[in-house]
Amino acid sequence: MKIQLSDHFTYKKLLIFVLPSVIMMVFTSIYSVVDGLFVSNFAGEAAVAAINYIYPIFMVFGSIGFMIGAGGSALVSKTLGEGDKVKANRYFSMLVYVTAGIGVFIAVAGQFAVPSLAVLLGAKEEPIYGYCVLYARILLATQPFFILQNIFQSFFVVAEKPRLGLIATASAGVLNIILDAVLVAGFGLGLTGAAIATAVSQIFGGVFPLIYFSCKNSSLLRLTVTKFYGKALLKSCTNGSSEFFSNVSSAFVIILYNYQIRLLVGDGGVAAYGSIGYIGMIFFSIFMGYAVGSAPLMGYNYGAQNKREMQNLFKKSIIIMTVTGVLMFGLSEALASSFIRMFGYSEELYQMALRGFRIYAVVFVTVGFNMYGSSLFTSLNNGLVSALVSFLRTIAFQVTAVMVLPLFWGLDGVWSAGVFSDILSLIVTAVFIIILHKRYGYYGKIEEPLSAPATGTENV
Repeated sequence: MKIQLSDHFTYKKLLIFVLPSVIMMVFTSIYSVVDGLFVSNFAGEAAVAAINYIYPIFMVFGSIGFMIGAGGSALVSKTLGEGDKVKANRYFSMLVYVTAGIGVFIAVAGQFAVPSLAVLLGAKEEPIYGYCVLYARILLATQPFFILQNIFQSFFVVAEKPRLGLIATASAGVLNIILDAVLVAGFGLGLTGAAIATAVSQIFGGVFPLIYFSCKNSSLLRLTVTKFYGKALLKSCTNGSSEFFSNVSSAFVIILYNYQIRLLVGDGGVAAYGSIGYIGMIFFSIFMGYAVGSAPLMGYNYGAQNKREMQNLFKKSIIIMTVTGVLMFGLSEALASSFIRMFGYSEELYQMALRGFRIYAVVFVTVGFNMYGSSLFTSLNNGLVSALVSFLRTIAFQVTAVMVLPLFWGLDGVWSAGVFSDILSLIVTAVFIIILHKRYGYYGKIEEPLSAPATGTENV
């Protein structure tokens, strides 16, 4: 089924369109999850704790790609909806080149900063400190490719080639799994093998789309000669600022979680939190994949001022987020024990992680709404509201919760922090959606004539 941004979307067509993006995000998260599984089973709890200490810096670096990808895809899809394909490709090319340059700078500068960052993040004692520095230096070398992979995830959707993006990301994920099995389990390289496996898969994930878009192709986008568009770059960054701040603030929150857990139960608790984070990452990536996959559709129809289709997409998205959230919560509670057992922890650590995950899993009911709400305003080129929603959710609410709740509930307060912050964020997201609906028209009465009438038959 060939699906275009200008199509009318039934549930079936919408799910088919976003599915590649969902799977792309899942495979992207698999990089870290697979590393965690192999490291926990073959390198020990200290190595797992080390990854959890140092991982926030890679969340920050990766967020640059997500920011420019999400914000830039909103701008490019809107420009395509306005009918200017030449300018859309120039914007796209400029954003890719700038992102690559940023990645090279990070790869070089990061090598010098790693030792200090490891100590700052809480890895002050051996062997955890040494593990952190080793793991980070290997992955820093391939950050340009990782950041490019993140930006291309969004642009594959705009190019109407989500399946090709899926193939690229899935191939990189499978490569990572194979190399983990060979290097970590087979050759016993431990944390070093896990880092090399991830680095190689990131190189593939960044180079493949770079080659595709550089050559003549059948998509809407192609890398071409361009110039520096300062306003377009600024617009892309502001559009995608919610994705950036969401990842950066999430990294900061992880640091606070590690700090609070270490105070309460020591480094073992940090390892337990790592396993909860790995599992949660898979679930979150499903919601994020839907948000990334559906955003260009809303952005295109906003540019074309097709409000009837905007309302169609909005209604279906809310229903999908509701059903998915309930199903994920039920699945996580039913399989919680099996999920935690995969990490091969001692019985004490297993019980700690199991209780934490059962409490933490409540967040799956609401997080989809908040991710979609933030993505909605990004697709509408309202980066300010999108960023505000993300900021309140991760910084204002979650930081407050993780610092205050442990004073009353101890370790359970740490596990509950995400649930409380997401409920508050849901209220804020709903308020913005209600306040701004008349401006954008994603629900409510349509008064103006349609510029691009919906076509097709509605199948519920």
